[in-house]
Amino acid sequence: MAFEFGLGLGDGALNGWAIWILPFIASLIIPGVAKLSSKGTSAVAVAFALMSAISATTLLPSALEGHEVHDQIPWISSIGLKAGVLADPLAIIMANVVGWISFLIMVYSTGYMKGDKSITRFWFWMLFFIGSMQLIVLSDNFLQLFFGWEGVGLASYALISFWYQDKKKDHVGTEGYTALGVLQYYSPTHAGMKAFIMTKVGDIMMLAGMLLIFAFAGTFGFRELTHDTTWATAMSAQGLLVPAAVLLFGGAIGKSAQFPLNEWLLEAMTGPTAVSALIHAATMVKAGVFLVARLGPLFFALAAVGIAMDQFFEIIAWVGAITALLLATQGMVSPEIKKVLAYSTGSQIGYMMMALGVAGLSEQFVDGYTAGFFHLISHAMFKASLFMAAGSLLHVVGSRFMTDMGGLRKYMRKTYAFMWAAGLALMGAPFITTGFWSKDAIFAAVYESGNTWAIPLFAIALFTAIITAFYTTRMIGMVFFGNKSKHIEKMEKEGHHIHEASASMWVPYGILAVLTIGVGVIGLSAEQGIHHLFTEYLASTFGIESGHETVSMDSESVLGGFLSGVNPIALMASLAAFAIGFGLGYIFYIGRFVDPVKFVNSNLFFYAIHKFFLNRWYLNSLIYWSFVTAPLFLARGIWRYFESTVIDGMNKGSEKAVGWSAKVLQGTQTGISQSYLYVFGAGILFVVLLLLI
Repeated sequence: MAFEFGLGLGDGALNGWAIWILPFIASLIIPGVAKLSSKGTSAVAVAFALMSAISATTLLPSALEGHEVHDQIPWISSIGLKAGVLADPLAIIMANVVGWISFLIMVYSTGYMKGDKSITRFWFWMLFFIGSMQLIVLSDNFLQLFFGWEGVGLASYALISFWYQDKKKDHVGTEGYTALGVLQYYSPTHAGMKAFIMTKVGDIMMLAGMLLIFAFAGTFGFRELTHDTTWATAMSAQGLLVPAAVLLFGGAIGKSAQFPLNEWLLEAMTGPTAVSALIHAATMVKAGVFLVARLGPLFFALAAVGIAMDQFFEIIAWVGAITALLLATQGMVSPEIKKVLAYSTGSQIGYMMMALGVAGLSEQFVDGYTAGFFHLISHAMFKASLFMAAGSLLHVVGSRFMTDMGGLRKYMRKTYAFMWAAGLALMGAPFITTGFWSKDAIFAAVYESGNTWAIPLFAIALFTAIITAFYTTRMIGMVFFGNKSKHIEKMEKEGHHIHEASASMWVPYGILAVLTIGVGVIGLSAEQGIHHLFTEYLASTFGIESGHETVSMDSESVLGGFLSGVNPIALMASLAAFAIGFGLGYIFYIGRFVDPVKFVNSNLFFYAIHKFFLNRWYLNSLIYWSFVTAPLFLARGIWRYFESTVIDGMNKGSEKAVGWSAKVLQGTQTGISQSYLYVFGAGILFVVLLLLI
């Protein structure tokens, strides 16, 4: 296989390459900078993250005009493959989300990781992570994307297990707690390996899907696959197109922690909180959503040549719906603040997958497509803010358990305000948060899709939204309301002063919290703007037409735009979900009118449900029993009863037989000449007798 390298930069292409190359360059020079000045590494890391984000911003005018930057250089000549950047509206918006969220997290990290002895290693892997994610976003072919895909997997492993000394304070879970006999307490190294292995299951599926398509198409290029769809016709004729698409989606299931490969995400909380924010808001789990957003229009457009892909989109929608509900229920009962946010991320990613799946089951593909991607943008802002705020709480309190907090609103007023703003967005607080508009768009897309599964999916989405509002209110109530915990009182007696985080930490998550409200105020206009942009993008690139009329965005028609842009049933569902979830959370955790512990213990049904959710539906335990405990038990049984008894027995028997034969032969060697002559003579006599006979 020959590799060729050249340079063929067109207009604007240099910035497209720079977006993902700059973080890689920074990761390579960071160790050298550390030799000169350990403090200098922080400045270099933040500066390069900023330059990457600015490079992404320079491409926004192209996206808003509906243009794309597609530039290639020679790469693997033997298969005619070129490396390239594809900066279309989808990639440009995504690159900006990744770039600016990552930059703010890097700024936050300067305060959060201050004084850490392994700061150089931290910056190396964070920059490598960002570069790999941007490579996924901007690649113009499957193979190049797969390099970035594996890059984020490697970086996540290194950062989840960053504190590889496995100290107790860096574990997740409750020490000694078990479910079905499986310990629910994990070290950083264990968590990192778990994430690496579980995501590799999806990676193998994705690789198989890529190679299947390449075998028929002869190319990995996204634009080539779009322009000539004869490969799809050939695959469909042999019944391989839907399996190949589902295999590709398997990669998204692994990276985005969707059911049934969702369990690694909860243990990923062993890494520094800055890492958690990066994984959940800007990289890794968003990679799967982006992959579906990249491939969804391609597979939907195949309907134009008579190829139906409904099964593929149904799988996406139902995997998203199941994951959304599954992880939301677990977030209701978790005592660890980072785990609540982790459950929330998997659940919200489920919403995005549901929307993208429903898009393919609807005549108006752009509705679900826009809703899913708008929620990705919204979630990136408020979830990054929430994770960074949670990191500040951990820094101050020194505990990951919300039961060790309480009453902190008097001591951390900025963090309190910002967590409310970001939390309201997660809850979908009406009209003023991005989360409300993006969830409402998903509700509307699901309800209006008109497919067989519309009503069941809508019901799951609604119920999940109620749970989301409840567990978010529960989190804020347990952390900031009520009396100080015994843990905090003990800290104060020992001379520890509870105080607000440093500016380098609260400013980044404060900016994002304010943005969730600021963008939320114009949320409907923002959603309609993205809808219009994607309508033109899908029509020009994939030939997917929308039946919607363009909504006027003039100031004089705000009311008309509102009425035409909102589905009344979806709107009422959004309002009801927030009201019910927030109301229940307020009763139990803010107003404290009912003691949740007594409430759960007073009823056997609620106690059983609580334990079922707390034990993660026993899915984590079943995975360990099926793929760890049982295989190890089988392997040990084979070793004890087959290898030790049969194989080792055969070896010992052979050894004794050879030894006995050696002794027999040794007995014939007397060393006496007369004996040898006697045997020789007897042999001659025996031969003569044979001849005579």
